[in-house]
Amino acid sequence: MPIEYVLQTPDVEPALVPTLDAEQRAVVDHPGGPLLVLAGPGAGKTSTLVEVVADRVDRGLAPDEILVLTFSRKAADELKSRIARRLARTTASTPAMTFHSFCYALVRQLQDPDDFVRPLQLLSAPEQDAVIQRLLAEGDAEEWPAIIRPSLRTRGLAAEMQRLLSTARGRDMDALDLLRLGESTGREEWKAAARFFDDYTGVAALQNTIDYSDLVFQAVQMLRDPARRDRVRAAYRLVVVDEYQDTDPLQVELLRALAGDGRDVIVVGDPYQSIYGFRGADVRGILDFRTQFPRSDGSPADLVVLGRTSRYGATISSAAASIVSNRGVLGAVDGPDFDGLRHLTPRRHLEGDVHVETFATPTAEAEHIALILREQRLAREVPWGQMAVLVRSGADIARYQRSLSAAGVPVVVAGDELPLASEPSVRSLLAALRAADDIAHDRPLDPAAADSLLSGPLCGLDAPALRRVGRALRTADRTDERGPRASRLLLAEALGQPAVLLTLARPDEPLGHSAAKASRLASLLRRAADQILGGQSAERVLWTLWSGTPWRDRLRAEALGDGEGSARADHDLDVLVALFAQAARAEEQQQRRGLATFVAELEAQQIPADTLAQGAIAPDAVQLMTAHRSKGLEWRTVVVAGVQDGTWPDVRHRGSFLRAERLGPHGEVSPPTAREALREERRLFYVACTRARQHLVVTAVESGREDGDQPSLFVSELWDHLHRHADGSVPERQPRRRPDRPLSLRGSIAALRRLGETTDSDVVRDRVARSLALLAERPGGATRPARPERWWGMAAITRSELPMRDPEATIRLSGSSVSSIVECPLKWFYDHEVKASTATTTAQGFGSVVHAVAAEVAEQRLPADAEALGVYVDSVWDQLAFAADWIGGRERAEARDALVRFVSWHLRHGRTTLAAEHEFSVTTTIDGREVTLDGSMDRVEIDADGVHVVDLKTSKSVADRKDLAEHPQLGFYQLAVDLGATSGLAEGIRAAGAELVQLRNGEKKLPDYPVVQPQDAPPADQPFFALEQLTRSVHVIADESFDATPSEKSCRYCEFQRACPAQPEGASILGGGQA
Repeated sequence: MPIEYVLQTPDVEPALVPTLDAEQRAVVDHPGGPLLVLAGPGAGKTSTLVEVVADRVDRGLAPDEILVLTFSRKAADELKSRIARRLARTTASTPAMTFHSFCYALVRQLQDPDDFVRPLQLLSAPEQDAVIQRLLAEGDAEEWPAIIRPSLRTRGLAAEMQRLLSTARGRDMDALDLLRLGESTGREEWKAAARFFDDYTGVAALQNTIDYSDLVFQAVQMLRDPARRDRVRAAYRLVVVDEYQDTDPLQVELLRALAGDGRDVIVVGDPYQSIYGFRGADVRGILDFRTQFPRSDGSPADLVVLGRTSRYGATISSAAASIVSNRGVLGAVDGPDFDGLRHLTPRRHLEGDVHVETFATPTAEAEHIALILREQRLAREVPWGQMAVLVRSGADIARYQRSLSAAGVPVVVAGDELPLASEPSVRSLLAALRAADDIAHDRPLDPAAADSLLSGPLCGLDAPALRRVGRALRTADRTDERGPRASRLLLAEALGQPAVLLTLARPDEPLGHSAAKASRLASLLRRAADQILGGQSAERVLWTLWSGTPWRDRLRAEALGDGEGSARADHDLDVLVALFAQAARAEEQQQRRGLATFVAELEAQQIPADTLAQGAIAPDAVQLMTAHRSKGLEWRTVVVAGVQDGTWPDVRHRGSFLRAERLGPHGEVSPPTAREALREERRLFYVACTRARQHLVVTAVESGREDGDQPSLFVSELWDHLHRHADGSVPERQPRRRPDRPLSLRGSIAALRRLGETTDSDVVRDRVARSLALLAERPGGATRPARPERWWGMAAITRSELPMRDPEATIRLSGSSVSSIVECPLKWFYDHEVKASTATTTAQGFGSVVHAVAAEVAEQRLPADAEALGVYVDSVWDQLAFAADWIGGRERAEARDALVRFVSWHLRHGRTTLAAEHEFSVTTTIDGREVTLDGSMDRVEIDADGVHVVDLKTSKSVADRKDLAEHPQLGFYQLAVDLGATSGLAEGIRAAGAELVQLRNGEKKLPDYPVVQPQDAPPADQPFFALEQLTRSVHVIADESFDATPSEKSCRYCEFQRACPAQPEGASILGGGQA
């Protein structure tokens, strides 16, 4: 049966004809010629423009004789839709479009017929950014000034070049104009940039591509031909331009070519909303319109001010007026004509409120914003989708997004706020694509990337599951010749070898389940790798990776659900669609230069890409975006966040290598002044605040420290406006601290649990338990915290499935290890096993130098003369690193004193030296376990009583006298001597004692002689304490019982207190005590 296609058109009800006020009616009834319409926020300019079009059609104009231009696709689509509904019909040609859409159509219409068969490929801003990066990297570095050459491969210079080219085009300049300007001003960077400009346009011509700024430039060039200009003018009898304050000089030139010389042209805009100066927009365009577009008799163009607003009431209107009134936003042009624009009159009584809130910390600010939004949702029943959080910079978005999501507030970031490759969901797919490309070309996978893939949405292993699989791979990797390799390396290898993981995928056990998931990902990567080897496109391989896991269905289900993750899933789907569109676009433009190149170019894009979010229905979630992105939008509740000093206003001079800000059409111009930058920042703040219909909240951090974060002057001005008393005084702000608990279901659950733990009433505890039980029975992620099985501390403490050491292996111990274990087993574990110590190299370097000199004296390679030793130390001292010169000088003086004491002791102590820095290794058996004692003795000496071991100490503290009898390190050395550690020096002679020689500490009566702290010889008739300490240390290691052993001496200077369960800062949150 053949397929039959039927076009079903929806029934569209005609739009209601709005009631216009006198000013709006004056615009509609305008007799002709140029007209400037100034319209503030909510003044009804869109309705007025629609009525203008409808009126002209009623007067006899055909819809395709009216051209409506605006600055965004969203605005153009909205105008197009409203005009179609108002006319109760569709039109053959589009009555509303962006400047760039019009220019593209114009260039196509007027281009050479031979070129028409090959449509121009319009480069998006991210694509242009990637092309510029590639050309800069591949070009001849010698053509650039020496100061710029090191930056040629950087993204920053590519962004500057893009800005310079766009600025040049906006000033109606080509490569030759830029070269002449560079020569006349002596700017070598402009001359080099002009050569690059020429190369760039040449490559674009060969590839049949064109960027946005070049599009307008080409259109203007074509309209300079009188015949072409007359033909285009004849096609449009009325031109209407919305958001005229955002035009740049070249767009003004385009409009003059279309509708100059007194023709019918209506431009609408608001100079107080001119915020795109960084893109080349010039507020002078709208301010000078009346003289640039005079009537046919030479008089200035007519002016109508729409001074009434339907968006907000008197409270917000007054606050908005205070932002821009009497502060020189427009400079010398600011006059009576703009009074009605500044002080908008509400069309009707609307309730509204404005609040300025400051907070002690950024965390407090973020948590209170979440609380404010929840209060709006619960107390005022404002839908999530009717709330927005606006920030100055895109760099702030991620922080607020994290905090709002953590607080359970559904939030969505506009798809064009972040570069595509910065999106987490896109990064996951790109990481998989890169891994498949590595597998296809037999390149080893990066272990960090493998971890990310396994724990990411394509596989979904959590940390315990990753450890299980890693341990199993290590067990399988162990051989008789060597130990196992690192688990991260083995996991990376296994992702390229699905069969290895398949051998672990046994059913009905946690390891098997985890290994099966990892094996499925590995098989998917192998399938994608085979497609790459077969020459498949990036789009096809991405589809294989996307459709080959449950992630696709999971995202779809979350997006269609009503849980807290719905908005996030909806956003992820949107950016993933944009990723596939980008891959398809690269294929259509025949840019198949390899998968790695595609990924690299996508990751190199620093400019946000287009997404489908612009035309999609916004989810029921709080919108989080920059103030620039909010232009043209409105919400019932708006929070303008992070209005900080130094951030908003941001009046820093934005100079650059290429000096785009100094580029003028006829020569070098002065960069924007700080005052001009402040005016634009104020206009941006005004735009942000006027997005609110009912509730406006402005927030900032106000730290109590002088060097901490402080609110912007905009915050102070608005606070003064809102709170000024009749006598002129203004109350001080009181920064708020973190809220007691979040106003969310999770916060309520936490409050219930806290009440159940702290109450003394059995009745209250019973009611709490019943409430938690009811919540726990409800499905969904929001009630998970009420389920006891998810509470911390409910499960038994787990132990490692693999021992820390091989049970059959010899345990090796040194004197310092035994001393540390005796003092605190947990401290030894952190220091020796975890390697978490951050001991300073200064102390280590000092000790190494002094010990080396002492050894040289004992071996008679250096004289026992303090002055000669000082000269030797001076020759090596500069090799030590100190945080500051004064510290090095202090330590050098300490070293000199220590050597004086050492020489005094060396010459007087009276024993015979057998060895210095004597290394030893002896083995014994402790409770059936083989134990090796390793170490190095500073000095081994002998007298008539036997062998003596000397430990030279360079620390600033001395051992307590009461601890010397059982000093672990001295006892360890004496035990080692009795076990044969010095048999090569003194065969069969037992230990006769040991001593600490404190070289940094002198005797009170003899300061040039060190403190000597002796320990007696092991007793012959009773057990030696050192053997008991060694036995205890062996059992600690074998049993892995690393308990914290607090004591005043051990804990006072311990660097692991924050990880110690015996300390308040390291205690378990479940009640303290041993973990």
